[in-house]
Amino acid sequence: MSLLLKHKIVEIENGNLLSPQGFKTTGVHAGLRYAKKDLGVIISEIPASAAAVYTTNQFQAAPLKVTQESIAREGVLQAVVVNSACANACTGDRGYMDALKMRSLTSEKFCIKENYVAVASTGVIGEFLNMEKIANGIQSLSPGNLNSDAIGFQTAILTTDIVMKSCAYSGVINGKTITIGGAAKGSGMIHPNMATMLGFLTTDAVISSDHLSAALKSVINHTFNQITVDGDTSTNDMVLVMANGLAGNDPLTPYHSDWDTFVELLTKACENLAKQIAMDGEGATKLVEVEVQGADTPEEARFIAKQIVGSNLVKTAIFGADANWGRIIGAIGQTNAVINPNTVDIAIGSIKMLKNSTPCVFSEIEARSYLDLPIIKIFVDLHVGNGTGKAWGCDLSYDYVKINASYRS
Repeated sequence: MSLLLKHKIVEIENGNLLSPQGFKTTGVHAGLRYAKKDLGVIISEIPASAAAVYTTNQFQAAPLKVTQESIAREGVLQAVVVNSACANACTGDRGYMDALKMRSLTSEKFCIKENYVAVASTGVIGEFLNMEKIANGIQSLSPGNLNSDAIGFQTAILTTDIVMKSCAYSGVINGKTITIGGAAKGSGMIHPNMATMLGFLTTDAVISSDHLSAALKSVINHTFNQITVDGDTSTNDMVLVMANGLAGNDPLTPYHSDWDTFVELLTKACENLAKQIAMDGEGATKLVEVEVQGADTPEEARFIAKQIVGSNLVKTAIFGADANWGRIIGAIGQTNAVINPNTVDIAIGSIKMLKNSTPCVFSEIEARSYLDLPIIKIFVDLHVGNGTGKAWGCDLSYDYVKINASYRS
């Protein structure tokens, strides 16, 4: 465990969706994929406050519409059913009815209200779900609270991902231990706004859906919306959180003395999952973190950081271990942010490349050695204000083209 001293927040070793009290999950092979698990569910023992953020892609998939309708009814969820292999996107009325059917089948299976069920799908766009396999798969779901159950769910939601993504954090609020756990999938079509992945968070905190939604939206712009793999925004994906209140703390509001602790917990979980997604970008060999300081505003700092990490020229230079800081300058200059062309500093790791927009002498051998590492950090200081921001991404390799050239095969 590592202790984050600011709010005495602890990262839970091997934490996941089941780390908070009162949640169960599982994943099964329903036959949508050749062999791997492809259908999963998260269940809260009791109805939970719920909030979500959704892709801004204009072709929102049917599952997102059904989930929005479920949450809008009472702000409460008790189950989330998820399938991989088929996105159920751009499938018209039939796709919408299939998403509704997934919701009703899950409701019947676990004896909970239909509008307490959220639906999510990921996979190939423009194909219809095999509802016979979906129905049989839902009937075979048997959620539990063992680590193997968490792994089953995490496996079931993957598409081109190489690794599963999960985390959990805990902190003390009102003398009660509050825990937030999470799982996510995402590897390609990653340029959230919001979002291009599936992210699921569970917590045992007592909080209303309205305040939960406010907290989630405040965190998203600093975490999931600050990652990019390929600049493409998907049709399907979302980040969803359920809070079942079993920790027994006083209800959290922005006026609660420990509100900042809760937001920090949520931020840590979202940032952890976001970075795992960036690291697992299709064909990626390196995680890239860009930190911008001295911007006119925090918003401009975040925008510039994401512009840099999303630049194909920067990404390919990092893949080739080429310390070509000119590509970083080029990415910065493309933005409409406030910039003084005479005051920019750039460093790759601890190696200074540019000082007050003047090139620094550095060792190419040392720079290449650093750029061969699996985690690369780029630092930029604009010296025009106090805004700071970070973004995460990955390099762009030959394998990215190979993976996406045969995505449906």
